[in-house]
Amino acid sequence: GLTPAAVSEILAMGIDPLHEDGWQMNRGLTVLGGGHRIQLPWPETPSMPGYGMARPRKTLDHRLLQQAEGAGARVYQGYNVVGPLRGRDGSVTGVQVQPAGDRNAPLIDVKARYVVDAGGASARIATAVGLTKNPKRPMAVAARAYFRSPRGAEEWMESHLELWDGKPGESNLLPGYGWIFPLGDGLVNVGLGSVSSSAKATKLPYRQIFTRWVSTLPEEWQFTADSQVGPLRSAPLPMCNNRTPHYRAGLVLVGDAGGMISPFNGEGIAPAMRAGRIAAQTMVQAFGRSTRAGAEAAMSAYPAAIRDTYGGYYSLGRIFVRLIEKPEIMRICTTYGLPRPTLMRFVHKLLSDGYERRGGDTFDHILQALTAIAPKV
Repeated sequence: GLTPAAVSEILAMGIDPLHEDGWQMNRGLTVLGGGHRIQLPWPETPSMPGYGMARPRKTLDHRLLQQAEGAGARVYQGYNVVGPLRGRDGSVTGVQVQPAGDRNAPLIDVKARYVVDAGGASARIATAVGLTKNPKRPMAVAARAYFRSPRGAEEWMESHLELWDGKPGESNLLPGYGWIFPLGDGLVNVGLGSVSSSAKATKLPYRQIFTRWVSTLPEEWQFTADSQVGPLRSAPLPMCNNRTPHYRAGLVLVGDAGGMISPFNGEGIAPAMRAGRIAAQTMVQAFGRSTRAGAEAAMSAYPAAIRDTYGGYYSLGRIFVRLIEKPEIMRICTTYGLPRPTLMRFVHKLLSDGYERRGGDTFDHILQALTAIAPKV
């Protein structure tokens, strides 16, 4: 599910999802919780469009790869990155790769001025050079499956702010949330997530909970065992910049490798894309310096920009997570908060990272002030 923040980055790449096949536009979120159901349209802002998109992850990644290759990137497929190359001073000077599926094949050295670890939550290169995750930052786990459904072309994504392990009101309320993202062509992404305020992710039987929760969803979606496409898959969601520094001695961390997932909604794609753009712009400046010291000074702008963009926002998110990991507090918030349209428009901007960093309306100014006084993590 791609929020307007993610769509904005896709547009900046030169991709026009409104006029290409394979994209499913959505107008906003239908939010359910506390016995209420409301619709929150995506706001139109100077920096973000008033719509989101959805697409199966595999085809999204392939489309982005095509765009990168068309822009001049050299793509090598069928290799695994084994580990980093290090200079005498400890700086990262490239990576070692090996043909996939052949552990006996000789390693190949690939040298580079800068190495970007965009390898997801495992952060293999970052871990190899000693950049460990901060155990005090939030961690979530998400699980999702695809289903065939007659409602696969709907223009609203659904967010279920309460996660019951059975019939609502008659079973256990769990620390988590669920979602339904129509993907077009009769396909729907259905998932759930659970968040913890520390690196120790919640230990829930996701497969059983997923099956029970899906069985409680409205029959018109037709989510059944027969309509499920492929297996249920899960992944960790490292949040709140839990692995830093995002640049050190030739190594750049982007996306999940740097723990950039939002604690407010579990979104990782928009922060990763924005970070990738900032990293690229920073490296262009570094390439133009005449000395190594000058290049390092230019590269220092990247982690500073990430802190400025997300530091205060994610500090607020850590407070948010400490509250919502208690199901009874989430129940109170949804019961009394959802019926208040003005409050929910503000919350919608907050949770979706849909606020303007400069200018904007009253809600934007409030969020700018809150993120400015919060510590920049």
